[in-house]
Amino acid sequence: MLITLAGVRALARADVVLFDALVHPALLAHARPQAERVFVGKRAGHEGIRQDEINALMLSYVKRGMAVCRLKGGDPLLFGRGSEEAEFLEANGVSFEVVPGVSSVLGATAYAGIPLTHREHSSSVAFITSSEHANKQASAHDWTKLATATQTLVLFMGVRRVRSEMQRLVEHGRDPSTPAAVIERGTFARQRVVVGTIADLADRCEAEDIGAPALVIVGAVVTLRDALRWWDRQPLIGACVAVTRPRAQRAELSSLLSERGAEPLELPAIEPCDADVSSLRAAAKRAGEFDVIAFSSANGVEYFFRALAEQDLDARALGKAKVACIGAATAMRLRTFGVRADSVATEAVGEGLVVAARALLGDKLEGARVLVPRAARGRDIVVRALIDAGASVELVRAYDTRVDADGLAPLRVALESGAIDAITFASGSAVDAAFDTLGEDAAQLLSPVTIATIGPVTSDAVRARGGVVGCEATEASDRGIVAALEAHYRLARGP
Repeated sequence: MLITLAGVRALARADVVLFDALVHPALLAHARPQAERVFVGKRAGHEGIRQDEINALMLSYVKRGMAVCRLKGGDPLLFGRGSEEAEFLEANGVSFEVVPGVSSVLGATAYAGIPLTHREHSSSVAFITSSEHANKQASAHDWTKLATATQTLVLFMGVRRVRSEMQRLVEHGRDPSTPAAVIERGTFARQRVVVGTIADLADRCEAEDIGAPALVIVGAVVTLRDALRWWDRQPLIGACVAVTRPRAQRAELSSLLSERGAEPLELPAIEPCDADVSSLRAAAKRAGEFDVIAFSSANGVEYFFRALAEQDLDARALGKAKVACIGAATAMRLRTFGVRADSVATEAVGEGLVVAARALLGDKLEGARVLVPRAARGRDIVVRALIDAGASVELVRAYDTRVDADGLAPLRVALESGAIDAITFASGSAVDAAFDTLGEDAAQLLSPVTIATIGPVTSDAVRARGGVVGCEATEASDRGIVAALEAHYRLARGP
């Protein structure tokens, strides 16, 4: 999922993106939401779209006046047919720009801990493709020279021919004991690396059922892997984790998971929507009249300050009111509106707001006016607790939530195919949406995966639907969820 800044800018300008099979889905998020996304991928051994069809598609979109981004895996000019496509565009009078990419040979080897060069082991490298043009009568490779010409050899698309390629190297003078490795799905969460020698690499690949896409690396640099490997030592390496956060809030959690080696699968379960707009605006306009404004979620903050903005007001409207909130994420969202929370509840439940309010007012909570902007389906326990403490509470329904049917549509198939290892929930609403979408067998479908929650209230929602909580965050934030997953996998995988 590596891409250059120039590549990100090209995606952001595009009206249509034609992307290959080896393009990580996360890269498509850099395209504009309204941009058309067209899959034109091909895989060795599988029937797919022909190159002339891809060329025709590019030309047709250009003729319609659209800006086209042809997104290829790796680098477009290194065994990527980018030059052929550029020749086609030139022949048809279409101007184009070539954006260099991060080649798989650079990305995969770096993520595997196998350098291409090293002062003590290799000062020369050769790149070879095992998939040549179908019209060639014989291989263009001169193996009598290639086998020993450079200290490091990299064979692209060679995993299907690894046995014959290794035999060719030996037949043309390469020592069978030369270290060799295969990197499958390089830079991805499910990257696998098999290390051996020229003599036994094919057997090892067969034993591990290694498949495409993969790179074959030959040379003494392979011996450095044990010292330099880092990616497959990440705490969540290889785990596919479903992210059910709303579309607008999923980026941070997905990014944190990716950094720790997981493969985030974004399946937004709910989306916030307007609730009682007129009441919220009225309450926001009178914000300065309250002693405490208590926020229980980042969404509550977002909708409250939106209501202020719609009336040409900003944070100054809060006047002398103190601000209490639950969790680091809510506090951080407040800061984006220029407000620093006076008290942040460490207890990741609604009752924490009562504690936070007491921290601000102490014994003066009795008779204090408290505004609580929250979800329309929030728990009444917070309001009751504040009233019991003597506060005068005004509850306003700042927003509602609805099921994101499109976001959850792939969930059942992903669970039935075993593609998901863990699923994260940051609210009871998301839990209900997922279980309702899956239907009567929801608990059974979710039983093989680790359910990670943001706190005890969300955990209770899972258990109420018959689910089993695998781990629970001690801090009500995305970082807390990731930390809980790390601890869970550390225990499950052992030392």
